[in-house]
Amino acid sequence: MILQSILVIVGLLLLVKGADWLVDGASVLAKKHNVSDLAIGLTIVAFGTSAPELVVNSVASMGNYPDIVFGNVIGSNNFNLFMILGIAGLITPLSIQSSSVWKEIPFSFLSVIILLFLANNYFSTDQSSLSAIDGIILLAFFASFLYYVFTQLKSEPDVAEFFQKDYSNLKIWVLILAGLAGLVLGGKLVVDNAVAMAQSLGISEKIIGLTIIAAGTSLPELATSVVASMKKNNDIAIGNIIGSNIFNIFLILGVSSLIRPLDYSAAFNTDLYILGAGTIFLFLAMFTGKRRRLDRWEAALLLMVYLGYTVYLVNGEM
Repeated sequence: MILQSILVIVGLLLLVKGADWLVDGASVLAKKHNVSDLAIGLTIVAFGTSAPELVVNSVASMGNYPDIVFGNVIGSNNFNLFMILGIAGLITPLSIQSSSVWKEIPFSFLSVIILLFLANNYFSTDQSSLSAIDGIILLAFFASFLYYVFTQLKSEPDVAEFFQKDYSNLKIWVLILAGLAGLVLGGKLVVDNAVAMAQSLGISEKIIGLTIIAAGTSLPELATSVVASMKKNNDIAIGNIIGSNIFNIFLILGVSSLIRPLDYSAAFNTDLYILGAGTIFLFLAMFTGKRRRLDRWEAALLLMVYLGYTVYLVNGEM
């Protein structure tokens, strides 16, 4: 049990460091080819901070652990929205661009609704699941989101302060390859040992996925948004979270269900309802107090909701 706990922690550290190396190397490589900072932030950084979830879910899907797959994505999204935005918003009130209010936040809410309908098979008598066809649908929505991102690049200003590093070509590729290796090894360690811990403690894979794995794989988002908040870079702080939540549902669950069709437990519906309600709250918060800003009291409320729900989940397993 102690060894498994240590291996989970080592795996999470490898995931976080692997994502960091991958983002660093890929960002500098993109800059050398004159790709804009904003494009890097909305694509490479967003993908890099979601890479731990992608690797963990791919491993879990291949091992046929559907509760880990859904628990990781839904739990990570709730952690991102409630915990990370709560912490970032307490550091400094987060002003949000109009395009995020009217396009990206609603797109994030749309991803929750689509997942609810696809996973529960509301229009079919078949068992609740995500099939390969559902995976293609999710990836199609992900492609539409990428198209939106690249159309936005033409009208948005550059974000220069986040990407000022310069490495040799050798160091760039060492970072990229080391990052990928760290992600793969870390994902394997986390899934295998988290499942073993759940079995030895009598805790469900669902709870392990929603809490330990979800929080662990969201550490890159936490680090990125907290640093951005301290630097008063609100676009990165909140754009990272909203973009990551969209990536998680459309890309990661899309890929996971293509690897193997995933049986879906209706017990996750409650977590999706909370995610949807939190997204609506974020949207409405843009019209209370100072417009297009997440105030400290609203951030504190997000944080309290997450902590309260986590306690409820854990107590339910006791």
